[in-house]
Amino acid sequence: MAADEPPSQSVPEAGPPLSALADEFHVEDVRRDGETIYYYGTPLRTPEMTMRNVWGTFHEAGYDAELTTSAGRYVIVAEPASHGPDGIPWKNVLLFLATVFSTLYVGARWFYVDPVANPVEAVLTAWPFSAAILFVLGTHELGHYAMSRYHDVDASLPYFLPFPTLIGTMGAVIRMRGRMPNRKALFDIGAAGPLAGLVATVLVTVVGLFLPPVVAPESFAPGADAVTIQLQFPPLIEGIAFLTGQQLSYQDPTVNAHPVVIGAWAGAFITLLNLIPVGQLDGGHIMRAMFGEAHDTVATLVPVGLFSLAGYLHFVDGFAWDSVFIWVFWGGFAAFIAAAGSATPVSDEERLGRGRMALGVLTFVLGLLCFMPVPVAIVG
Repeated sequence: MAADEPPSQSVPEAGPPLSALADEFHVEDVRRDGETIYYYGTPLRTPEMTMRNVWGTFHEAGYDAELTTSAGRYVIVAEPASHGPDGIPWKNVLLFLATVFSTLYVGARWFYVDPVANPVEAVLTAWPFSAAILFVLGTHELGHYAMSRYHDVDASLPYFLPFPTLIGTMGAVIRMRGRMPNRKALFDIGAAGPLAGLVATVLVTVVGLFLPPVVAPESFAPGADAVTIQLQFPPLIEGIAFLTGQQLSYQDPTVNAHPVVIGAWAGAFITLLNLIPVGQLDGGHIMRAMFGEAHDTVATLVPVGLFSLAGYLHFVDGFAWDSVFIWVFWGGFAAFIAAAGSATPVSDEERLGRGRMALGVLTFVLGLLCFMPVPVAIVG
């Protein structure tokens, strides 16, 4: 049956009792279509406040609920909450395999191997780089996923995003549906990814620093007029190199740190970008959980800060626009998602305790250790 047909008078056997909704939503009729239940009626408060107050009732009964309209009538649509993937998640698997391919392709370049002319050698040589990237990204997203399952929030497995960038991927994401039970759940899910990813980044950095550097063969030596790319390492990786006594950079431009270290660089940079405190980014979730709706004030200032950083680096420090454009791009992206606001509704607005507030501050401090004014410098 379609949701916009006149509802039947039968009361479903499952779902929360109507008496539990009486103070928030006047139920005029109820119908069931398969496992989905439709509660037609009138909100007794604003729609957002009504949904915030009744969501917990549906959640305890094992349903995800959403208040919408159908044929001019308010209706709460309740669907059974998901408890993990149903069957083989083929889309996740195929995207993961495509990302393995793209990271191997790009990784071969970091080892100065032509992946087209020598595909077997490329795979045998570049797999440590691919493994490093996938380990960091996977650990980050599985941190989100584990906390989502812990708080009984419907979340997908990670979707890896293959793309022929410097690291062979645009990262990975998980998809969450429905409301957050409370600000504690929003905080835990938001912070778990960056913190788990940072642990993975530290491990990958240590491993990479103890691997031998890569020396460019003479056939790959750039000409005098060639344009080269130089990566700047963040304080986190420089600090680990100092503590371990390992060399991170070399005077000879034909000698570079092992590409596994590039995987650690990617982990740090992705953590930094994710902790930008706006919208649906991890930093936006953490800030929203810590300060409630007041986080919108911070979100409006973030684009200004990123545009200002780009301007300072170009006009004062003299970096080319090619080298600082990344902050222009992220300033525009931050402005776009800040204008959209936080798209994650929260059922319970109870404030966080001191422990989570302190952990939130620590998470942003660790994020700053991943900051690089010019992550990728275009030279030549």
